[in-house]
Amino acid sequence: GPGISRYAQRLNEIDAYLTECMERASQVIPQSQHQGTPVYLGATAGMRLLRMENEQLADKVLGMVMKSLSNYHFDFHGARIITGQEEGAYGWITINYLLGKFTQKLSWLNLKPNGGNSQETYGALDLGGASTQITFVPEDKGIESPSNALYFRLYGKDYSVYTHSFLCYGKDQALRQKLAKDIQGTNGILKDPCFHPGYETVMNVSELYSSPCTKRFEMTLPFDQFQIQGTGNYQQCHRSILELFNTSYCPYSHCSFNGIFLPPLHGDFGAFSAYYYVMEFLNFTSEEIPTQEKVIDTMEKFCSQPWKELKTYFGDVKEKYLSEYCFSGAYILSLLLNGYHFTADSWKNIHFMGKIHSSSVGWTLGYMLNLTNMIPAEQPLSTPLSHSTYVFLMVLFSLILVAVAIIGLFIFHKPSYFWKDMV
Repeated sequence: GPGISRYAQRLNEIDAYLTECMERASQVIPQSQHQGTPVYLGATAGMRLLRMENEQLADKVLGMVMKSLSNYHFDFHGARIITGQEEGAYGWITINYLLGKFTQKLSWLNLKPNGGNSQETYGALDLGGASTQITFVPEDKGIESPSNALYFRLYGKDYSVYTHSFLCYGKDQALRQKLAKDIQGTNGILKDPCFHPGYETVMNVSELYSSPCTKRFEMTLPFDQFQIQGTGNYQQCHRSILELFNTSYCPYSHCSFNGIFLPPLHGDFGAFSAYYYVMEFLNFTSEEIPTQEKVIDTMEKFCSQPWKELKTYFGDVKEKYLSEYCFSGAYILSLLLNGYHFTADSWKNIHFMGKIHSSSVGWTLGYMLNLTNMIPAEQPLSTPLSHSTYVFLMVLFSLILVAVAIIGLFIFHKPSYFWKDMV
């Protein structure tokens, strides 16, 4: 469902909104463990935008959330708005924790750590509705912008991590920015290449300008509503999206866009949240990573499909979501290739992830691991054995015991033979 920020004008509905989730938790978790089960609520970019717009209203939303969650018999630890930097960091922790990248690979029989380098961590690419985050360990540990630097000590190893959160560059707010930019100079009819041919919808200007993300494009228009008419052209859509990224200046050695420092990309990246959902719909999440050229070719064909035909083929998909997949796919490619400067060569290092070992990928697991101190700063003194190593050692020790028993029986049943040479 929608985030809690959508209930800013409907505060009395927040309790009902949270009920389904909490009732489900009450059923899944044994009642005897309810009081010992911690509950945390972290709010992200939607609430960050609401706080920018109206801090008092944001506080009221959090107040209603806390009141609602306090009614359950869990160990509720409060609700707060996390920063974009935290969101990026927690996503990075989640991916690498689930992939087992923080613990050192162990040598023969898992008895002691290898003396060499520990495993390379994955970078994290997170795309939400209101913001997007990029987080990774650069090859060169020097991070020119202190505000983009994070330092962790996990399992006895130090990590110097780069992260940045682009508020207003989640897929929903990016679409709003593009519409606010493109509606200027029109007569109230916007021929939009990011929507399918034959698609039409009407939008209120006041709704478009209601977000802090569109303020830079706000102007007095001679109409209160405008009509979007889809033309379905991927290349034109791509060019329109690129106008949202200002790459004309860079105060550092390397930048992404809007003058934000970005070190050279390094290693593999896990792309999750909206990255995964959009690419899964477009059938790009199989084991074999499609080439950049194939993705662009598929997007060109998809965006040009008539809206009527698409609705027939994907009748079970909600119209709002279906209508925006062309824009979302084009935006993801624009962000990765032109915003973050992935190349045809480094594109193969991006892995679109929904789950790792049946656990959902996102910032929330990292948030919980951090708050519950589940990741130690130092490597445990004794490393637990893996199941296979444990079985191997048990079999080995059993064979040794059997051998000792057989030798013992042989010796004690033939004492004269054994001692005759010594008499």
